[in-house]
Amino acid sequence: MKYAIIGCGRISDLHAKAAKECGLEFVGFCDIIKEKALGRRATVPSCENVPVYTDYKEMLDRESPELVCVTTDSGNHAHIAIECIKRGVNVIIEKPIALSMADAKEIVRLAKEKDVCVCSCHQNRFNKSVIAIREAVDKGKFGKLLHGSANVRWERDKSYYDLDQWRGTWAGDGGALMNQCIHDIDLLRWLMGNEVDEVFAYTDNLKHPYIEAEDLGLALVKFSNGAYGVIEGTTNMYPDDFEETLCIFGKYGRVRAGGQSVNTIEEWNFADESIHPEDIKKQTYENPPNVYGFGHSALYKDVCDAIKNNRPPYITAEDGMRAVEMILAIYKSAALGKPVKLPLDDCSTLDFKGRFDK
Repeated sequence: MKYAIIGCGRISDLHAKAAKECGLEFVGFCDIIKEKALGRRATVPSCENVPVYTDYKEMLDRESPELVCVTTDSGNHAHIAIECIKRGVNVIIEKPIALSMADAKEIVRLAKEKDVCVCSCHQNRFNKSVIAIREAVDKGKFGKLLHGSANVRWERDKSYYDLDQWRGTWAGDGGALMNQCIHDIDLLRWLMGNEVDEVFAYTDNLKHPYIEAEDLGLALVKFSNGAYGVIEGTTNMYPDDFEETLCIFGKYGRVRAGGQSVNTIEEWNFADESIHPEDIKKQTYENPPNVYGFGHSALYKDVCDAIKNNRPPYITAEDGMRAVEMILAIYKSAALGKPVKLPLDDCSTLDFKGRFDK
């Protein structure tokens, strides 16, 4: 399967490695900064003769890839993905799939119209810990779901935001929720039933006056099944990353996952439990070297199989849209100072430009 990368920043390394593991045929590396494309190509074995491009449309025209990953800055994900889908190219889109509901909905619509595989890169769904929690939900082990929480308490200093001009901007990124917390927001929504009635939130910029967006987001979520959710995302932790945890509480069970990327089970307690909690912890334990985890390889294998067998991927464009919708609803609630009902109509990160201007 012919494969190409659009956007050769640091996250593209994990995509390239996963694609290589799947035996994909690299046909192009593209970045508006040619040196970045050359640098990424140099890290992939046996790709020294693969063409490098600065114009992704030219690459699509010349190389006709069957699968493309979009790993540019967040603000460019949607329009690049839409162009690929219009051409009938299967796409893996880095999170978030878009920064507006209009773009996210268009990606979902076009994917169905063109009958192409579009996957939102929420790779933590493939964590062994998350798979075990999902199985417990599906088997009804929790009983009635009561509430859940997602907490991302990290530190990002000025040197991080200085890496690229788009970081922390409303046009190119969003803040702590859209960039750092989105994986856990995706997991919380997915595990708690997906359907949401309303969100109430506060957001603020307390420590990073040089970025436009929030460095703290706090939200309460009311799910359609009667359960509740609590979300906390921040890049204000002194002096470094503190924790990332996901908790699910039901009438007959409780689970807490933590670690670098919610990849370790820290609490596993059910009324009906045939496997000892310590055995579950050992079976699901992973120790990745960074917050990105090990899920990219499994995600790529799933997408390749989905394309070959003409089925939806495990993580769809709709899933990516739901994660974006939750965050935009949080932004909107915080800006309005009142609860926001879902589903969300048109809303964009650009709607909040100037929100934290001093």
